[in-house]
Amino acid sequence: MKIKKILDLDKLSSLVAKYKKRKRKIVLCHGVFDLLHLGHIKHFEEAKKHGDVLIVTVTPDNYVYKGPNKPVFSLQQRIEALAALQTIDFVAANKWESAIETIKIVKPNIYCKGPDYKDNSLDYTKKILEEKKAIKSIGGKIEYTSDETIFSSSNILNKFGDVYSDNQKSIIQKINKKLNFKQINKMIDELKNLKVLVIGETIIDQYYFCEALGKSGKEPILVLRDLNMEQYPGGAAAVARHISGFCKSVTLLSMLGENGEYKNYIKNSLPKNINTEFIYKKDSPTIVKKKYVETYSKTKIFGVHNINDELLGKKNEREFGKKLSKLIPKHDLIMLTDYGHGLISDKSAKSICKKSLFLALNAQVNASNIGYHTMDKYKNVECVVINETELRHETRNKNAPIKLLMKKLARKLKIKNLIVTQGSQGSTLFTANAKKYYSSVAFASKIVDKVGAGDAMLAAVSLCLKNNFDKNFSLLVASLAAAQSVETIGNSVPINKNKILKSIQYLLK
Repeated sequence: MKIKKILDLDKLSSLVAKYKKRKRKIVLCHGVFDLLHLGHIKHFEEAKKHGDVLIVTVTPDNYVYKGPNKPVFSLQQRIEALAALQTIDFVAANKWESAIETIKIVKPNIYCKGPDYKDNSLDYTKKILEEKKAIKSIGGKIEYTSDETIFSSSNILNKFGDVYSDNQKSIIQKINKKLNFKQINKMIDELKNLKVLVIGETIIDQYYFCEALGKSGKEPILVLRDLNMEQYPGGAAAVARHISGFCKSVTLLSMLGENGEYKNYIKNSLPKNINTEFIYKKDSPTIVKKKYVETYSKTKIFGVHNINDELLGKKNEREFGKKLSKLIPKHDLIMLTDYGHGLISDKSAKSICKKSLFLALNAQVNASNIGYHTMDKYKNVECVVINETELRHETRNKNAPIKLLMKKLARKLKIKNLIVTQGSQGSTLFTANAKKYYSSVAFASKIVDKVGAGDAMLAAVSLCLKNNFDKNFSLLVASLAAAQSVETIGNSVPINKNKILKSIQYLLK
């Protein structure tokens, strides 16, 4: 293998300029190439016929959205495999998600894609249209190879690779029998028409990244060096951000501190299709939850909350009630996140339950409310998402089987769809009407931070259930959303519709 075939993009750019001076025609191919197969080889051979020099750029690991545990082979392994092919002249790692910037840097005469991209409408991400625009802008053109598409890296890895567990394969097979990707793409697209109202406390999540220096010389305390701080809109604001990529119309009804601290930050952090309605809680700050994190291991060391979790005063309660009466009838789906920080009284809960066409609820137990917070004030809810600890807290039962407790809670609160998350063990959905259980294993390939996973799951599963999606499919979408969430710090990145679609597309191959 000629290692000198592997170059970085900057060197490749200057090299291409030299070849062009010698009237050589440059062809560029781009992709993931997770498992090199005969289809790829034929693709490269045909691409080379369009010019004199064939360059292949490869998608970095962090931009591969082909489902959990992908890519199977690292960027370096994929590059070395490609460099071993005689047909290919040079290989380089891409720096971005698509080839748009790469085309502008390399400036090939021909950008070559496979036959599955010839019908541009089949690319739901629309990246191919942007790549066509990029190649046209530098005076080049796009060509499509005619090699057979019976080969697929994902198909081969899904069938013969040790990529998914037996439980994951079982879920994928169940969905494959009922739905194809074209149907799924249409179903997800139709979510855009839902009008969603998100109700709950907005929380500012602040992460203080620190370096551990060691024990104090005089006292038995851990000493840290403060390196940097990042903050993200959390709580109900995070849920609104999650669904904003799926729905055109989203409204956030939330609570801030008396002086409206962080109001501008929150509004600037939210996409433009989210309308905001705030009440300002008297004698209270905007809720801020600080987490101190050891920067190398990303281990949380301790947290500090700035909060007043007393219930709203009479004036605030009346204002909140008026906003509920005005907004709820205008929306198809209500997502309620009750963190137990004083926004939702028994009276408000009863009003929300009564007026909502479809209510999805996440009533969390956390450090501030454990032992006090309960879901008893909610009745006749269409969808509830809680974790196993919260389920056992609600039912006051430490040891009974999960399914038995789910049935008991659903009957008590008249919950139509109850979803319980169990971390690495996945999640279970119980439908009260059919008295049936559905299970989904976890799909996260790496866990960075569990904060916000429940909110991501609530956002995804309630959208699916509102539109009467298949229950197994709804859980899969929710599991992929939760997997996206735990792979990033807190609520730093909202769930991405295209990433979920791409994961499903390759899971079903």
